Amino acid sequence: MTRFLLSRLWQSLVLLLLVSMIGFAVLHLAPGGPLSQFALSPGVTQEQIERIKEQMGLNRPLPVQYLDWAGHLVIGDWGKSFRDGQPVLVVIGQHLSATLQLMVSSTLLAVALGTWVGVLGAIRRYSLFDYLATVGAMVALSIPTFWFGLVTIYIFSVELAWLPAGNMYTIGDGSLLDYLHHLIAPCLVLGLVTVAIWSRYMRSSMLDVIHQDYIRTARAKGVPERVILWRHAIRNALLPMITIAGLQLPTLLSGALVTETVFTWPGMGRLFLDSLSYRDYPVVMGILMFSAVLVLVGNLLADILYAVTDPRIRLD
Repeated sequence: MTRFLLSRLWQSLVLLLLVSMIGFAVLHLAPGGPLSQFALSPGVTQEQIERIKEQMGLNRPLPVQYLDWAGHLVIGDWGKSFRDGQPVLVVIGQHLSATLQLMVSSTLLAVALGTWVGVLGAIRRYSLFDYLATVGAMVALSIPTFWFGLVTIYIFSVELAWLPAGNMYTIGDGSLLDYLHHLIAPCLVLGLVTVAIWSRYMRSSMLDVIHQDYIRTARAKGVPERVILWRHAIRNALLPMITIAGLQLPTLLSGALVTETVFTWPGMGRLFLDSLSYRDYPVVMGILMFSAVLVLVGNLLADILYAVTDPRIRLD
């Protein structure tokens, strides 16, 4: 286990280094910059822009800027936002809670619904339900998240007026019921898009399990089918889902970015797009690195949990 953890730690550090270098280069080499808005303002001279650029350190060579940023990142200084001067960690912390709430709620919905659809599709293989679930999964995987969100807003907010069109709370109302009312639409959009993935993997895993020898032995001994299903088949079929949960983090993060933008949900996805439009380099890089760390930690925890739940797996 120790050797495995050290190996994964080394791999993670290399990946984070590559992500930071590529992200920093792409961001700073893109057309425009944080001072482009000043260039279009009347009364701002080129000398003033150059002075501001020097104060922000943007006139230095790109490798020097990267080494300075990386050096501060290692000691916990993620920089300050170009927009309001707040520390990057403070800005991320203000939006992290909203993103985690949306991701956790949509994941619970996707796991519950996807597991049920997958198990039922495996038990009733080649039935009408199985065919409909397969077609529905392919359609769900093909639908862009932003289009699904806009259709949801149009139907349930504009036409039926059942759900709010966006935001996290109603102005002047901060109750739990109001929050849950606003959470329904983005949670459904983000969760239903990933239900298709969960249901397909669960169906495949369940089909592998129900044809194992110990399942046939249990049936031969006269064990009730319900006991075989819940105590043996589903419990073992859920083991590969632990790994899938870790691999779904990038999908959830990218889906949350689009969903938060469509529903004006004040999370990290919306913050990322706003920071990109303002060329707020420190905040963009902070979100990029935070997301990369979250994905790597999620994958590592998935591997460890898989080994803990399945004694046949050894992490060497």
